[in-house]
Amino acid sequence: MRDNSPISPIGPIGHIGHIRAATHRDFATQPMIWKTRRRTLDLSHSAKIMGILNVTPDSFSDGGQFFSLDAAVSHARELIAEGAEIIDVGGESTRPGADPVPLEEELRRVVPVIEKIRSEFPSVLLSVDTYKATTARHAVRAGADIINDITALRGDPSMIDVVLESGAAVVLMHMQGMPKTMQVAPAYQEVVSEVTAFLKARRDWLVDRGVDRESIAIDPGFGFGKRLADNLKLMRNLEAFRALAQPLLIGVSRKSGLAQLSGDPALPVAKRIWPTVALTCLLREKGAHLLRVHDVKPNLEALRMTEAILE
Repeated sequence: MRDNSPISPIGPIGHIGHIRAATHRDFATQPMIWKTRRRTLDLSHSAKIMGILNVTPDSFSDGGQFFSLDAAVSHARELIAEGAEIIDVGGESTRPGADPVPLEEELRRVVPVIEKIRSEFPSVLLSVDTYKATTARHAVRAGADIINDITALRGDPSMIDVVLESGAAVVLMHMQGMPKTMQVAPAYQEVVSEVTAFLKARRDWLVDRGVDRESIAIDPGFGFGKRLADNLKLMRNLEAFRALAQPLLIGVSRKSGLAQLSGDPALPVAKRIWPTVALTCLLREKGAHLLRVHDVKPNLEALRMTEAILE
């Protein structure tokens, strides 16, 4: 990073013009491809499931459960067997209030797992969840195809070089602040236009520097520096992101807002599967192309049912 200060909250960057009215089917089946290092995905009619693999001791949903190499690879096998086409490997928790992880520790957690999965599953797509360029570079060398950066490449000035050198696909996410402080006092004047404008600006910044536009996906960052009301407004207006014409990745799996919306704020993390499945159906109908989830099988079944109805 340029310094040790957190990335400041992002305010309005520009204005996205009026989005024409369209049917839900239009949103769900618009032509869309995503180029990764290993292969190009056609997301026009069939969304993909990204399985979450947290190699951390403190993630909100499964902290410590897959921290060892053997446990992590075993869980990757389960996610792939259940139908995940992408495995997203992360070595630093991004839950609200989480402390940053030193580079050396993140490398120790992530790289051996990616190497092992790649050797066992040559064709599966692997994503590394990091905002550190050195981690991304080592992960790509180990076999990663995608860089999933919660800072949208603002967190490390060298990340753009890794993307250009490797040809990896990239996910740009919106976030106010950093995980340690992002939920302290998030605020927006108009969350949909601000998030959309931010993602457009970051997409354009990458393209201007030579990144293939078809290798870029976007993520509104549900729960990252947003209040429950902000998340709901983004969900209701997800079609606004269609104007950017990029693959849309959504990550709401097991998050605390699902417990609040279910009517039981104390709903345990392990019992938030079905609220997650409900959102998988809704958000696919509204145009999501990539669903990042912990529980692959039920979400994949719901996703394919939704797509059958849309078709």
